[in-house]
Amino acid sequence: MNVTRNLRAIDLALKSLLLQRLRSGLTMLGIVFGVFSVIAMLAIGEGASQQAQEQVLKLGANNIIVRSKKPPEGSTSNSGSSGARVLRYGLLRADYKLLHDSIPTVSDAIPIRETSHEARYRDRKLAVRVVGCNPKYLDVNHLEVSRGRFVTDQDEFLAENVAILGSATADTLFPYENPIGKTVMISNQPYQVVGYMKQRQESGGIGGSLTAQDFNSDIYIPLKTFSSRFGDLIIRFTSGSFTAEQVELNQITLQVKDRNDVMPTAEVVKESLKRNHATDNDYAIVVPLELLKQADQIRAIFNMVLGSIAAISLVVGGIGIMNIMLATVTERTREIGIRRALGATRKDIVQQFLTETIVLAGTGGVIGIIMGLLTPWAFNAIKFVAIRILNLDASGGDSEFSKIFLEMQPQIAIWSLPMAFGISVAIGIIFGVYPARSAARLDPIEALRHE
Repeated sequence: MNVTRNLRAIDLALKSLLLQRLRSGLTMLGIVFGVFSVIAMLAIGEGASQQAQEQVLKLGANNIIVRSKKPPEGSTSNSGSSGARVLRYGLLRADYKLLHDSIPTVSDAIPIRETSHEARYRDRKLAVRVVGCNPKYLDVNHLEVSRGRFVTDQDEFLAENVAILGSATADTLFPYENPIGKTVMISNQPYQVVGYMKQRQESGGIGGSLTAQDFNSDIYIPLKTFSSRFGDLIIRFTSGSFTAEQVELNQITLQVKDRNDVMPTAEVVKESLKRNHATDNDYAIVVPLELLKQADQIRAIFNMVLGSIAAISLVVGGIGIMNIMLATVTERTREIGIRRALGATRKDIVQQFLTETIVLAGTGGVIGIIMGLLTPWAFNAIKFVAIRILNLDASGGDSEFSKIFLEMQPQIAIWSLPMAFGISVAIGIIFGVYPARSAARLDPIEALRHE
């Protein structure tokens, strides 16, 4: 009996709303765009957060990264025999041995040395980052070989003059030929190319301790080869003068056996490095797991802020519904009087008008959800327009905002769909109660007299 009565109330509500199609449609728009904005903004926030988390995860949740850091001017310097200023800073080979041998929770340690140089092949030149590493560098940084091979243990043991090119380096120096087997010149030394890498997305900079890295413009050589060919002293000539820096290692990546041991191990690493360093101003410790936890907290706050902003539009839509329903009550005063005269109770009148507001809000919520589900498609369409019509470079060009915008991909938060719909219905009920009660309180006799 109650089911039949409810169905009849819904049917009557639909008929009443369809009598004023334009007005009902315009009233519904507030709810439609409110629900759409909640889903869309949370999807964009989720996409941005996912992008940040992926960058952190690429550093390895079980890793601890220790980087050499150039200290403030004049804080750590020595003079060579010629009187030239030599800046000595950063990680030492003794640090690598200490961390690798003395911390039981560390399963492995990967030393890295890097510098900027010019690579040449015939008449083609390119400024590259030369990275001295061992075979484990490949897996730690999630790199993939496109063709050929990476550095091997034999290359490292024999200090072979072999090189593996990043994808952009290979495309620039060898645009029309296979680079494998060819010889590139780095600092007037020949290196035989034994492989080249697949393209890899640039890693994002994290704070001031880990800068963004473009792996595609790298050249990888064995760490022992790097030490014998370049040494620890790097001299740069600029405007008739030169500066000299002495760095033994640029980075040590520690792999921890158990993720639960990462944070305690990081504390041990901090204490251990104090043995070889008077201060901590020439190195920095980055713990990706800690950054990942921070990213989760930021995502929760970000979603809360975006959701709250979007929910305001739902409240505005609810106010619109209340306004229209109050006007409807005034217009239908005589109808209310007739229904009361025929035996309808105040509860029946409240149910009638409340059902209309719920149908209005619910329908708007469904349409808003459908529009919200199209957010990724619409975002990709906007990116297509930005790239093709506004001539934005696919890599983001010089603008950091453009780069983030073009790399972002909205992710629909499934939980936002029922939440947005539930809020829209709740808004309909909250803002529909007052008009419904106003209608029920009308005096039947006065209502029948109303013209």
